[in-house]
Amino acid sequence: IGVFLAIDMFLFFFFWEMMLVPIYFLIALWGHKGAEGKSRVYAATKFFIYTQVAGLIMLIGILGLVVYGYMMTGMIGFDYNYLLAVANTLDKELPTVAYAFMLCLFVGFAVKLPVFPLHGWLPDAHAQAPTAGSVDLAGILIKTAAYGLLRFVIPFFPAASAQFADIAIIFGLIGIFYGAWCAFQQTDMKRLLAYTSISHMGFVLLAIYAGNILTFQGLMIMMLAHGLSSAALFIMCGQVYERVHTRDMRLMGGMRGQFPYLAFFLMFFVAALVGIPGLGNFIGEFLILMGSYAKFPVFTILAAVSLVFAGLYGLILIHKALFGTPNEEQQQHYNNPLKDLNAREVVILLICAFGLLWLGLYPQSFLDISNSSMAWLANSYIPVQEVVDVASQATVQLENVEMQ
Repeated sequence: IGVFLAIDMFLFFFFWEMMLVPIYFLIALWGHKGAEGKSRVYAATKFFIYTQVAGLIMLIGILGLVVYGYMMTGMIGFDYNYLLAVANTLDKELPTVAYAFMLCLFVGFAVKLPVFPLHGWLPDAHAQAPTAGSVDLAGILIKTAAYGLLRFVIPFFPAASAQFADIAIIFGLIGIFYGAWCAFQQTDMKRLLAYTSISHMGFVLLAIYAGNILTFQGLMIMMLAHGLSSAALFIMCGQVYERVHTRDMRLMGGMRGQFPYLAFFLMFFVAALVGIPGLGNFIGEFLILMGSYAKFPVFTILAAVSLVFAGLYGLILIHKALFGTPNEEQQQHYNNPLKDLNAREVVILLICAFGLLWLGLYPQSFLDISNSSMAWLANSYIPVQEVVDVASQATVQLENVEMQ
């Protein structure tokens, strides 16, 4: 809550770093042994090192803005509007310095999003984290990074961000396909879902750096929908593990016959995750692709192709977990059936399902709330993009004249 409400950069950074502490102890103390024999302490330490180094790089950018603000005004301050004015001035008068500070903030947020190739902590953290830790990571923690990019990087450095847009989107596209490809290879259910998060976060970069109100609105819907669908799936991973004592999908064949309620909800949330129409994820992805096509048609087409891979890893998860051939241990469970979801578990999943249906069938109620904020972001970014494009075209024309 502090990260989302802070209007002072010092307070924002304080709350940003404080988020690491409970997640670290959730993984290190209450996590469990993950794939390939890696311990929960290893995963927690890896998570802490990645995010702490990224936080220090972000701090360099924040302190750099404060120092330049002092040089300009003789005043030291961390107020959002004050640093916004300082950053905008640097963006116009000292573009090289602004670009460096923009990169510092970008790296700080990109690690926690996570963006390829800064994603190495996420699969291990999800695999070893308890259910509550995975829900926090997928539902809240990585969403704060998208918020940070929207709240600070784009409005602070619109010109530098416009120059960096192509590079950021390329990283996003690599992440989309890399995450999907790695998801195909997984046998651990939680690691598969972790790589799907990496894949989906590529759409976040496409939405942010396409920089118009459609993509920003689509990003808002996608963040809400992904938070609900991925959190629900990690909850279901915990429910499955509690019953069959494994997350290895090779040992889960035939669960549909034992857990009809669990099978229904698992198929529903996987369908939401891969973007089936009528659910929130589809609305978010559709708005992002529609808004980004005019500016980046090639990148948008490639991102749209990746949705096919999302359907494939969703089908792999459903087939291996629910419809595969039962092994000997599962056959024994058929003779002594395990308990299906209880009322408390069903209510939790119904709340998530209701949210996804609301986002998918009536997104306008959310779009109206965010419209003014997203319009402000788009207006601060689009004119600068046009200036950068004109400057780039002029440079190309000048080079052509010199060659002739």
